[in-house]
Amino acid sequence: MTSIPATSKTCSSGSKTKQKIRVISLFSGCGGMDLGFVGGFEFLGKKYAKTPYQIVWANDFNEAACRTYVRNIGKHVHHGDIWKLIDDMPSEADVVIGGFPCQDISVNGKGAGVDGKRSGLYRAMVEVVSRTKPKVFVAENVKGLLMKHNAKSLERVLTDFKALGYEVTFQLYHAADYGVPQTRERVIIVGTRPGVPKFVPPKPTHTKDTYITARAAIDDLSDVPENEDFNHVWSRANKSAEQGNRKLIAERPGYTIRAECHGNIQFHYELPRRISMREAARFQSFPDNFIFDAKLRETERQVGNAVPPVLAWHVAQAVKGCFK
Repeated sequence: MTSIPATSKTCSSGSKTKQKIRVISLFSGCGGMDLGFVGGFEFLGKKYAKTPYQIVWANDFNEAACRTYVRNIGKHVHHGDIWKLIDDMPSEADVVIGGFPCQDISVNGKGAGVDGKRSGLYRAMVEVVSRTKPKVFVAENVKGLLMKHNAKSLERVLTDFKALGYEVTFQLYHAADYGVPQTRERVIIVGTRPGVPKFVPPKPTHTKDTYITARAAIDDLSDVPENEDFNHVWSRANKSAEQGNRKLIAERPGYTIRAECHGNIQFHYELPRRISMREAARFQSFPDNFIFDAKLRETERQVGNAVPPVLAWHVAQAVKGCFK
């Protein structure tokens, strides 16, 4: 039976490294991308080494997500409106990272694109890059940014970053290609300052034949009783006409974990229930000692909004090449 960890501390920004690469994190959420960048965690028996990155300042608007961040990553996260806090952040950084809000771009959104109230927050990231002049910035968003009806939104985002003098590239990543047991596709935009070595995307570590399956990811939790302290709790929502409700296929990776599933998260491939939040966290590649400081519904939101730490770790490894 899976043992429940006694501690939730995953990493610390205060640990000593040979060469610290200072990072500012925006729209940090519970810290999935940040955990991937600093490393020093284990997932499904594989260790992801610590890196030379140090998160020196982070921000999110969601108070509960900030609580989770503090509990697992560090106290350097600042809760509040980024536009009200922007003058308080460090004046310089080596890297700026962030997954700017995607609600207006997502296929489940209202189609407002970057003109929408939430997704328009990418401008805050542009402003931070303009002020701090990092060598590299990394921005994450949903696959919908590449859809035809969002072409103007993508062009505007790229143009605004390029106007700062950065060489900007983007690529669609399939999380399962990097050891995340989930069919999650996300766009990652990387910008490098003139004179900085070009960013070379990380090579996939898995193929369709070697993807981590749903069974491999969560089967050991099948006999573990509900435990709120371990986030092993699940929605009792009945099957409905709303999105979600799919039953996992045991020998395939899990379906994309959504932030706004409203309880309609996918059903277990074998058990007569929906998957638990700990199981959802496994599909997002969070280690078991990463504890979400929230109740079920808010935990659903935090898990679904997160960048998978394992995917972020691979991107972070590739970003190190820009500092050679």
